[in-house]
Amino acid sequence: MRSQWNTWRERIVSCLTALAPDADPAEIDRMLTVATPPGSDKGDIAFPMFPYARLLRNAPARIAARVADAVEAVGGRAVADGPYVNVFLERGALAVRAVQAALDSGASWGDTRRLADARVMIEFSSPNTNKPLHLGHLRNDSLGESVARLLAAAGARVHRVNIVNDRGVHICRSMLAYRQFGNGATPESTGKKPDHFVGDYYVRYAAWEREQPEVARQAQAMLRDWEAGDPQTVALWKTMNGWATAGIQATYRRTGIAFDRIYYESETYKLGAEIVLEGLERGLFYRDEQDTVWCDLTDVGLDKKVLLRGDGTSLYLTQDLGTAVQRYQDWPFDRMIYVVGSEQRYHFKVLFEVLGRLGVAFAGHVEHLSYGMVNLTDGRMKSREGTVVDADDLIDRLAALAREAIVTKERDGALADVHATCEAIALGALHYYLLQHNPGKDMVFDPAQSLAFNGNTGPYLQYLGARVSSMLRKHAAPDRVDSAPIETEEEWLLVRSLADYPDAVADAALAANPAALCTYLYESARVFSRLYHDHPIAVADDPEQRAFRLALSKAVMNMVRHGLDLLNIPFLESM
Repeated sequence: MRSQWNTWRERIVSCLTALAPDADPAEIDRMLTVATPPGSDKGDIAFPMFPYARLLRNAPARIAARVADAVEAVGGRAVADGPYVNVFLERGALAVRAVQAALDSGASWGDTRRLADARVMIEFSSPNTNKPLHLGHLRNDSLGESVARLLAAAGARVHRVNIVNDRGVHICRSMLAYRQFGNGATPESTGKKPDHFVGDYYVRYAAWEREQPEVARQAQAMLRDWEAGDPQTVALWKTMNGWATAGIQATYRRTGIAFDRIYYESETYKLGAEIVLEGLERGLFYRDEQDTVWCDLTDVGLDKKVLLRGDGTSLYLTQDLGTAVQRYQDWPFDRMIYVVGSEQRYHFKVLFEVLGRLGVAFAGHVEHLSYGMVNLTDGRMKSREGTVVDADDLIDRLAALAREAIVTKERDGALADVHATCEAIALGALHYYLLQHNPGKDMVFDPAQSLAFNGNTGPYLQYLGARVSSMLRKHAAPDRVDSAPIETEEEWLLVRSLADYPDAVADAALAANPAALCTYLYESARVFSRLYHDHPIAVADDPEQRAFRLALSKAVMNMVRHGLDLLNIPFLESM
């Protein structure tokens, strides 16, 4: 579709240049915009002539009439509609090309080379080893995984990384509570998933500190013991981190999240401290009378920031400096994307500024993809109070709701594996709901709404895929499309959706915004539903029309399959 748009753009610019021979053709091209006519009977693409009124010293409607006549004279089909030049595409030829390309490409229809060979590293998830993943992590994971897949579909070489926050005083709080209250219990002895087991002690610590505030000093002391290599402290740390990590990895596998490399703060924080001390020697930073190392960023509108505490312990910023340098050494990237909540915007402004002052090679190629908070219907989540929505519990709840819907509709007997289907529907509901909102916006998660089989939801798109799959099992689509007898508005809109789809994927990748893809797929699905309900497809009387509509249906199914994969949503052939 975009190739035809470019062809028409050249024609319109050529006609306008002929009307204004003294004008700069590049300026005329820059001023040209595109719109969509109010109905397909009015045309397929509209070019407004308002920007040229002053240049041509004429009314936009008169300019449109002259340009339309000029286009008609060279063999195109165009009409003036007030101040717009509306053009008509060669629908039959476009339909044959678009549908055939989608059939030939199969589930890869939508892949492009727009970002060919670009090396993009993307960090997401960043769990703590003192608690299980929760709903906030799920939004992070959904966004990071989908953006990674979008970038890969646009031709980029993508390297997924994760930084596990496995050290610091917050980790010591769980450890301290376990040492005080654990009595030798283990995940196995209690029957709890190991990350949930560790998380219980993080919540227990919060209650303990409210009762006895002095335990905060014990947690700080434990951190110093850990950094000093105290054997007992390190042994407890390894045990509890092992429990937490095993549980978190299980949730990753369940939700389709994977990484090319996992970094641990415990392995990179010392490098960060070394980088800070080197910067201190170069005069980039300064040390105060308490031996604290600072960076003064007030000249760029930021604050003075601590880089190393007086006792030598590191901060998040120190650790992030070390991790960034280590990553570039491991896999030199052209672009580094941090997927982190919007509450950390200031942190990343500081991090990027400090990297720039250090003069690292990649300082100008790092960016923060921030996302808003995920709230519950009854307010914000708080880990230490134990009011978070655990990821595993939420998926279990969604799967149970999906099973209820399937049983109510008496579909359970028609499914080969009800459990697997319910799990797939749960993931479809979860990931789509989290991705359909623009990343920067806060959102409220509604489990029941996310599972609706009608409306803008993941299960709605999964159901469309299953419905088309069922039809094509009974009525095979042809492998070749020789003609496209388009007779309905829905057919033409679907052809346009297919033709534009690779560009829509690439645009979503460049914007790092899966929400745009969600909207695209949903609008396409709505159009197909109208075609399916209002017009015969597999039983159309005319053989040529029947073959085209079956081929169009299969092409749409390929597009939906590809799109769902980019959103990390399972495609279901039956549901």
